Amino acid sequence: MKLKFFRKKIKKGIQDTFYIWNTELNTIFSDSAVMIFFFLVPLVYPLIYSFIYNQEVVREAPLAVVDDSHTSLSRDFVRRIDATPDVKVLGYYANMEEAKEMINTKKVYGILHIPKAFSKDIHQGRQTSVELFSDMSCLLYYKSFLLSSTEVSLDMAKEIRVQLNLMSEEASQQTMQEPIRYESLTMFNPQNGFAGFLVPSILILVIQQTLLLGICLLGGTMREHDKYGGLIPNNRRYHGIFRVVFGKSLAYVLVYIVVCFWTLIVVPALFHLPQLASFGTMVVFLLPFLFSCIFLSMTLSGFMTSRESPMLVFVFTSVILVFISGISWPMSAIPWFWKTVAYAIPSTPGIQGFVRINTMGATLHEVVLEYTILWIQTGVYFFTACAVYRRQLQLMYQHIKFCKN
Repeated sequence: MKLKFFRKKIKKGIQDTFYIWNTELNTIFSDSAVMIFFFLVPLVYPLIYSFIYNQEVVREAPLAVVDDSHTSLSRDFVRRIDATPDVKVLGYYANMEEAKEMINTKKVYGILHIPKAFSKDIHQGRQTSVELFSDMSCLLYYKSFLLSSTEVSLDMAKEIRVQLNLMSEEASQQTMQEPIRYESLTMFNPQNGFAGFLVPSILILVIQQTLLLGICLLGGTMREHDKYGGLIPNNRRYHGIFRVVFGKSLAYVLVYIVVCFWTLIVVPALFHLPQLASFGTMVVFLLPFLFSCIFLSMTLSGFMTSRESPMLVFVFTSVILVFISGISWPMSAIPWFWKTVAYAIPSTPGIQGFVRINTMGATLHEVVLEYTILWIQTGVYFFTACAVYRRQLQLMYQHIKFCKN
């Protein structure tokens, strides 16, 4: 009899779990706002970011030149900078005031000033210098100006050393050969572009934030519509913590399998972003990330009192989470407090691990720290979600008992 009762209880628990799963799916597809967060935002946002940064690098950055030297050597220096793909010399200007006015009107974003003694210093064997000014409202322009002028100056310096040393017959053979040949190669980002390192982190963050907003929106809606103001309806099939948590989470997982496939596989393929991870490695890594995001969202949904609450509380956090994830700013330079906050959020180990796997070709063993953190978060947030729903069940029982009395 005990065995029969136990089997019957397990069977009923499984049936209730799938009932909750089916009900949650129907709720998702019947709520237009949730559909926007679960489908429209993950569909559109990755495309928008990828289109914006698809060019990867800034080309033909406009530069103003103030040439006080007026020599063939200074003109050759400017001509070489103009020949680089990253910079376009817009014109020569008589003085710095004219060039500054061009920056003020945003017609150029940088000024190259060549001093009067430029050619004279070089021919007399002295070190010379040029001045580069940049509008720092956009660091990518500064990067283009600095790299182009540095590469041109190094090339010209090598040629000038050879020409000067050729005057000495003894040093001619030595200077014609380079002692050490070098070649600059940016690993994992050959184009040295913006999209290659930023967009993959944005894709992971989109998955987390849309789950957070959608699930919390469902929680706020439930508390608005329930006559007891609770998160769980007064239904006997919901009278079990684990069946509620598992039933709801399975519904979200089913929806986000499609979302993850589009966001993390299709979109990078469309825009030719780096994709070095094997499909199996990516799936195994994303599994704890997805569950940790879901259980965190279910935990926070218990504190939402209206449909508008998630928009007011969580939307502004997206930029903060990008900054503390260690992608846009080195993790070693982040204060310990914000490091602690960062590793309490699934997006931080999710972004770091996904970028290493997908962009750098790392194996699962090489991201074991991030993978372990995600599983720890999954366990912690699973129990916090159970605690939230247990509290909701207790409140519902108290309200029902109060109404009966």
